[in-house]
Amino acid sequence: MALIPLAVLSFLALAWWMGWGILRVLVAIVLVWIVVLVLMLAAPAAEFRAAIGIDPQAWFAGGAVLGLLLGYAALIRRARAAAVRRWGQADSPGLAALSDKAARVDTATSDARRTGWGEAQSEALDRYARHIVLREIGGPGQARLRDSSVLIVGAGGLGAPAALYLAAAGVGRITIADPDEVSVSNLQRQIIYRSSDAGRPKGLAAAEALRALNPLVHIQAMRRALDKNDEALIGEFDLVLDGTDRFATRAEIGTICAKAGVPLISGAISQWEGQLTLYDPSAGGPCFACIFPEAPSEGLALSCAEAGVAGPLPGVIGSMMALEAIKQITGAGASLLGRMLIFDGLYGENRTITLHRRKDCPVCSGVEQNDAEA
Repeated sequence: MALIPLAVLSFLALAWWMGWGILRVLVAIVLVWIVVLVLMLAAPAAEFRAAIGIDPQAWFAGGAVLGLLLGYAALIRRARAAAVRRWGQADSPGLAALSDKAARVDTATSDARRTGWGEAQSEALDRYARHIVLREIGGPGQARLRDSSVLIVGAGGLGAPAALYLAAAGVGRITIADPDEVSVSNLQRQIIYRSSDAGRPKGLAAAEALRALNPLVHIQAMRRALDKNDEALIGEFDLVLDGTDRFATRAEIGTICAKAGVPLISGAISQWEGQLTLYDPSAGGPCFACIFPEAPSEGLALSCAEAGVAGPLPGVIGSMMALEAIKQITGAGASLLGRMLIFDGLYGENRTITLHRRKDCPVCSGVEQNDAEA
């Protein structure tokens, strides 16, 4: 019977048992195949071919199958190498256990975290897997989200959905500032709250919901409004989201962020329409005062309580704010710096307008552009 094929198979089985990798075994098979082919062609047909018991055509066919296997293995190795170059290894520092800053959660969860770092890392990889496979985010981008800090001003119709998505996305530190309490009239659009939250401070109720959604992030609530004296506080954050609904408050937050050099994502809604943009004079874009230098006349900019608002509209704009925040933090895509997105929910239309920085703006005319952005 065919002794050579049996000997070859025995050798390969021994090599596999000794721990050779699949690629090394395949290379050994190629070498053996070449040697046997040379002997088959050089030896007299009646002797060598009869000894191995294999027809040359069958040997060539086996070689073709072997070539396909090697080609497939090479493609897999190239694909894995490309994935590592783009997203990094699964155990790279970009996906390591959460840093101390991001791990400072409330007392109820911190004790459990201190006793299970490995479990926290495994949970983070599973929780953020859909982000990690996005080429625009990947492991490094998810690490930037983990190490970032975001201030959300207003936990109402816009701040509530934005906070939910940013907490779910793994933003390491989220602070919510809101002086109001939950009312039953809020529940039509502010879906972070429940009926049982009526009468509770919005920030505290929102913080509980975010911790329940993602215990891997640090949530802080402030039961107060921000004013011109909070420039140092805002300077501690990487990004600010403004979801307030009063012009005076929005203008003041825009001024503080411009002076502190912190990017501001601002959203606004009324009835069926919403708008969204990114203000950042330090990156060459306009500030809030560049676009809205004066307060609107009385009766022109009605509040949601006066004009009404479609329930899902704040969710749409608030989710867009969270999306812009993720892009801003990770560097993915093109931001809305210098552009305003206007969404018309009644007719299902979007349009974008270009915004320009005013050289004579009293708020940001003295703000210099960052060297990295110049």
